[in-house]
Amino acid sequence: MTAPRRHNRMTNANRFKLGLFATNCSGGLCLTKAPERWDPSWANNRKAAQMADAAGLEFLLPIARWKGYGGETDTEGASFETLNWASAILAATENIVAFGTVHVPMIHPIFAAKQIVTADHVGEGRFGLNVVSGGNAPEFRMFGVELLEHDARYVFSEEWLQIAKQVWESDQPFDFKGKFFDLKGVISKPKPWGGSRPLLMSAGSSKAGRAFASRHADCLFMAIIKDDNLAAELKSLRAEAGGRDVGVYASGHMVCRATQKEAEEYYHYVVYEMGDWAGAEQLLEVRVNQQSLPVEELKKVKERVVSGTGTFPVIGSADQCAQTFKRLCDAGLDGMALGLVNYIDELPFIQAELLPRMRRLGLRA
Repeated sequence: MTAPRRHNRMTNANRFKLGLFATNCSGGLCLTKAPERWDPSWANNRKAAQMADAAGLEFLLPIARWKGYGGETDTEGASFETLNWASAILAATENIVAFGTVHVPMIHPIFAAKQIVTADHVGEGRFGLNVVSGGNAPEFRMFGVELLEHDARYVFSEEWLQIAKQVWESDQPFDFKGKFFDLKGVISKPKPWGGSRPLLMSAGSSKAGRAFASRHADCLFMAIIKDDNLAAELKSLRAEAGGRDVGVYASGHMVCRATQKEAEEYYHYVVYEMGDWAGAEQLLEVRVNQQSLPVEELKKVKERVVSGTGTFPVIGSADQCAQTFKRLCDAGLDGMALGLVNYIDELPFIQAELLPRMRRLGLRA
């Protein structure tokens, strides 16, 4: 049985969808010492989620982080576990989709499948699952879990996801025997909300990661290093999905202000005057070991690491940020998960100034 496709804000008519990225982590995506840097208290998480919900944003995407990046700020050193976080966020909001991010080698698929169903019922179908194979060696050592060879991680993830899907869909006990799991008499109730299954998201810049995402994900997440060849890359990604109806998204960070000058000056302040460059060095060491991007590319984007952990920068006035999103959308990108220096402080301007410009450009209804 194949679960039917569900409908929520992630399947609305907006040409370019927007989400908030990493509100569950200290500092969000920005390695800065600026005093206004993101404080991920529960009160702040709930408020940012409710503001994003009211503004009509489509989704909230947390980062599964167990150990920070050190340096002066230890960005992402404090974080909420994402499945519990998603359940609480969904209970506090009305329409926005909340994803949970799971490092699959660190949690048993049967246990995770039931946690996911719980969140899915809390949100009445607004939960999504971001499947992560992992690559942060220090975090794996914390758990005493073996970090498999790069491509083998996706073999493990495939088996893990196969079990989770069968848990969600099977009304009868089943056995499962694979390379990594040997399970007997598996059964779990209740099933996901409304007879469908949660949206699945997966990101991977490597060949194996992209292949896994193309086979399984409803939302493919990609890293944009340069956008001059984005249209061709997106066409290739969708071809790999074999005709399945998938959305392709990217991660980014944004400084959006009234003028380009104001945006650039603030960007310079948080990155060059207050940036945690020592933390960026440690983050780069972890990312190099992940093998997702070539070493030479990572070294070129050190500034991006400070400003947004290596994600795509969107810096400028509301007009210019809207034009950037239009360029990405015209290339075939369906949306972006954004990090902000301070989500609560910046969302009112985004709602009042950026979203209307995106509507005028035909990006949002």
